[in-house]
Parts: sequence; C-alpha cells; structure tokens
Amino acid sequence: MIYLKCNDLKISYILILFFFMSSVSAQKILTIDDAINITLKNNFDILVAANDANISKVNNSLGNAGILPTFAVTASGNLEQSNVKQKLSSGSDNNIPSLSTTSLSAGAQLNWNLLDGGKMFVTKSKLNEIQALGEIQFKEKVMQTIFDLIAAYYDLVRQKQQLNSIVEVSNYNRERVTILQAGFKAGSMLKSDLLMAKIDLNVSSESIINQKYTISATVKTLKQLLGRIDDEPIEISDSIPLNYTINKAELLLKINNSNSSILGFNKQIEIAQLALKESKSMYLPSFIFKAGYYLSHTVNSDGQVLQNNAVGPQIGGTLVIPIYSAGETKRKVNIAKIQVKSAEYDLQSTKLQVNTAFENSLSDFENQQLLLKIENENNELAKENLRISLDRLRLGQATALEVRLAQQDFVQSCTRLINFSYNLKIAETRLKQLVSAL
Repeated sequence: MIYLKCNDLKISYILILFFFMSSVSAQKILTIDDAINITLKNNFDILVAANDANISKVNNSLGNAGILPTFAVTASGNLEQSNVKQKLSSGSDNNIPSLSTTSLSAGAQLNWNLLDGGKMFVTKSKLNEIQALGEIQFKEKVMQTIFDLIAAYYDLVRQKQQLNSIVEVSNYNRERVTILQAGFKAGSMLKSDLLMAKIDLNVSSESIINQKYTISATVKTLKQLLGRIDDEPIEISDSIPLNYTINKAELLLKINNSNSSILGFNKQIEIAQLALKESKSMYLPSFIFKAGYYLSHTVNSDGQVLQNNAVGPQIGGTLVIPIYSAGETKRKVNIAKIQVKSAEYDLQSTKLQVNTAFENSLSDFENQQLLLKIENENNELAKENLRISLDRLRLGQATALEVRLAQQDFVQSCTRLINFSYNLKIAETRLKQLVSAL
C-alpha cells in the first residue's frame, strides 16, 4: 500500500510538471498580433521611417518659412600698430613713428522680412503639406513592413505544416516498408518492391532534414523583421486563420480614400502647386526691415583725435523691385508648372497601378478560395485512398506500385493544400494593405 501511494504521488508530480510545462510553453507562443506589436517597436526600417517623418515635422516651423525675424548681437575688437606719415593741406607734416590704435564695437541688429510677395506664407503651407506627406510615407512603410511580417509569419507556419506533412508521409513509408519486409520474408512479395520502399523512406528522411533547414532560414527572416538578433527559438501558432470575407464595393470605396500611395501622390500635387506659387512670388517686390543699436570706442595713442565714442540706434530697410532677371524667374515658373503636371501624371499612374493590383489580388483571393475548397476534399480522398491501399497491400490485394502512386498523390495533395492556404492568406493581406487596413 505504501508503494502504491508513493507511486501515485510520483504520478501526481509528473502530471503537475507536465501541465506546468505545457502552460509555460503556451505562454511562449508568439501570436501574429504580438509579432506586429514587436515589429512596430523594434523594426529598424520603421524606426528610420519614423525619424524621416520627424524631420519633416521639425522642419515645419515659422522660422524655416521665413515669417519670423532674426536678431543677433555682435561684438568685435581690434589693436593696430602703425607708422603714420601725413602731409596736410596746410603745408605741415604729421609724422607719428609708432601709432597705437585700439577699437571696440558692439551692436544688436534685427532683420525682418516684411514683404516678399507672400512667399513666406506659401512656404509655410508647403511645409505643412511636406509634414503630412512624411506621415503618409511613414504609414506606407509601416503597412509594407507589416505585410512582410505577416507573409514571413505564415510562411513559417506553412513550412512547419509542410514538415508535419513530410513526417506523416514518412510514417506511411515506414509502414509500407514493414508490410513489404514481412511479405518478402514470407515469399509473397518482390525484393525490388521492398528496396523501392526503403529508397522512398530514405528520401523522406532527406526531405525532413531539408525542411528543417528551410524552417531555420524562415525563422531568421522573421526575426529580422521583429528586430531580434538572438538565437532563442520562436514558437508560433500551427494554423493559418482563413475567415476573411470580402465586400468588394466597400473596398473599392476605401481604396482611393485610404491607400497610402494614392494619398501620397495627392500630397505631391499640392506641394508642387505651392512650389509654383513660390516661384511666381519672385515677380513681386520685397522689403526687409532692419533696426539695431550700436556702440563703438576708438583710442589712438597720438594724433589729433585721441579718443572717439559713438553710440545710438539705427533703423532702415531694403526694398527690392524686380525689373529684369534675364528670364530666370520665368524659367523657374515654367519648371514648376511642368512639375505640377508630372505630379498629376504620377497620381493617375499610381491610381491605375493600385486599382490593377486590387483587381488582381481580388481575383487571386477568390481563386485560392475555390482551389482550397476543392483541395480540402481532394486531400481527404487521397488520404483515404492511401490508407485503403496500405490495407490491401497488407492483405496481398494490391501491388507496391499502386501504394506508391497513392502515396505520391497524397504527398502532392498535402503540398497543394498547404500552399493554397498560404496563398489565400497572402491575397487577403494584400487586399488589406491596399486599403491601409493591416
């Protein structure tokens, strides 16, 4: 009785440990949502894109647009030693063999561009649009990186599913070898069939090795997108969710209003139009207001003026009225008009590309759905056929070739089924990316 209790206790400990380890393992599974959150924080391409967006935000200031005045304080000093020989108009000479002059000056000056044909205000509007464009480009980079991440994540799921499929086929190969081995010993089956089964089993073992290597390379790609450089293994889900339903009318409505590429080129047109206004402002007058307060102090060791002090405010301005610029302003305006037209062409081209990509992705999604539905049924049939063929082989009612063909059909069906699932997920992800809904 004591032995049984101890044994029961050991079993309890083993069960507790098993459930604990299962719980820990479950906690380590990296879901697709977790992967996206990690990528948004750690992916280096996203971090660089965020810095680029921040640069356009920092550049968007009143000072950079030229609206605010500039103010500076200056100071200077000078010591001069010279030999002076002067002949004055009165006929006398003034010779100073060693004249020492010390001069000090200081001042504060304000420069303010009060009139420039409205260019400063147009520039500020352009900086606003450049900042908005930077934010759109950042979002576009995020969408592309998330797409790459989802593709890599489910590619890893696909490769692991493929490994499981190869292992399953290898088990069928092993069962086939066992049946043929027994039949060969009993004298009812050919040795060539046994050798072919063993060859197929070895090929399956090689495929398992190659598939594990493929999984390792896929993990590295996923880690790169996650911003990870460690050697820790990654545990992910073992299935690809395929529950996305399409509303084509809704997607078409969204695509022109939310697609990052289209929004970006819309901003490019607005920026080009503002650049044209900047160029046209060069035809108009400009006025710069200047004001300051200055002081100077000069000391001479000899001569008629031994010390000179000056202090006081100054005020003034510079008015520039363009009359003739050798066609330079006209050239810049014409170039700006061409750039506006090019930006409009770019937008139309982008709309065409995006809508073509949408139609292709939609067709791909629908085709993959149909193929997956057919292959699901086909896979069940191929598996059942293989199972029946092995049972018939065991009973001596089927040939080894028949079983081998059934096995090949099952292998091809598994590969198609896994790939159709992955392709359907990629088509779904592409549609979401086109409407910026990842």
